[in-house]
Amino acid sequence: MSLVSAVIVAYGAEPWLERSVRAALGSEGVDVEVVLVDNGCTDGAVDAVAPLPGVTAVRPGSNLGFAGGCHAGVLASRGDVVAFVNPDAVVAPDALDRLAAVAAEPEVAIATAGVRLADRPEAMNSAGNDVHFLGVSWSGGFGEPATEHAVRRRVCAASGAGMVMRRAVWDDLGGMEIEMFAYYEDADLSLRCWQQGLAVVYVPEAVVVHRYEFSRNPRKLFLAERNRLCMVLTLYEARTLWLLSPALIGLEVAVVALAVSQGWSKQKLASWAWLVRRRRWLRKRRMTVQAARRVSDRALADRFATSLSPGNLALPAWLAPLDRLLARYWRLVRRCL
Repeated sequence: MSLVSAVIVAYGAEPWLERSVRAALGSEGVDVEVVLVDNGCTDGAVDAVAPLPGVTAVRPGSNLGFAGGCHAGVLASRGDVVAFVNPDAVVAPDALDRLAAVAAEPEVAIATAGVRLADRPEAMNSAGNDVHFLGVSWSGGFGEPATEHAVRRRVCAASGAGMVMRRAVWDDLGGMEIEMFAYYEDADLSLRCWQQGLAVVYVPEAVVVHRYEFSRNPRKLFLAERNRLCMVLTLYEARTLWLLSPALIGLEVAVVALAVSQGWSKQKLASWAWLVRRRRWLRKRRMTVQAARRVSDRALADRFATSLSPGNLALPAWLAPLDRLLARYWRLVRRCL
């Protein structure tokens, strides 16, 4: 029986942590160790479950973010298979076994769970995540009936709330990008898997129930915008960036307008400032990623969403005409890739 190392990163108040840890330890069909990373848990939840048999607690002494916490957890793990489970997510008894079986297939990099909403377990939180060709990512199938997402399929990106991969694949790719801290690290990792010719597969029968909150971090909009641009600027080929540049600029203008209207313009401007300050790091990362890739953007173009349709986020009505225009533009770009 294979050993699955389930990495759970805890931060702040974690009322569901004990349920999450016990569910992972109670998995059927696989042996599981839980590597619990204390990123700054404030309610004693980590201390309560750390003594449980099968739990290893990692205490870095500071908040490493989700990406850095996952790295710390993997470093402390023993399994050849690693799972990433949110501290407010509860895996079904057979979920990790089903995900590990799919992740073991040689053409697969990541197996992502059928993540359900805790308050509506018949509805999806994520049936795999979507990534728009301009880099915007969201939970696929959010709020839709699980019965509409009952077929296993390849998806653009995994959900960090519940996913499994071989340790060797994680090591080969260098894991999640630590500089991203939180948000988009799962999309970035998934696209780098696709660039290596390895698939991301949605496994609907591997059910994970998630106590979803749009944001537990007041800096989410800053981090999300920064990381979206970081992902696009480093992962896309030069020709793709050149062809998409008018649309990318147009989206930036639209996002600024949205940020001003919703009161988070300072976070948007801060995302640009961070990218300017870290431009040398961006160039270095871009060179590393592009040198390692095996599959072109042209071959991956059909993986991207053509319409901005996040079910977990209401977009203003004035973005609809822009969305339709972008879809037409993407059709032209694909012919030129």
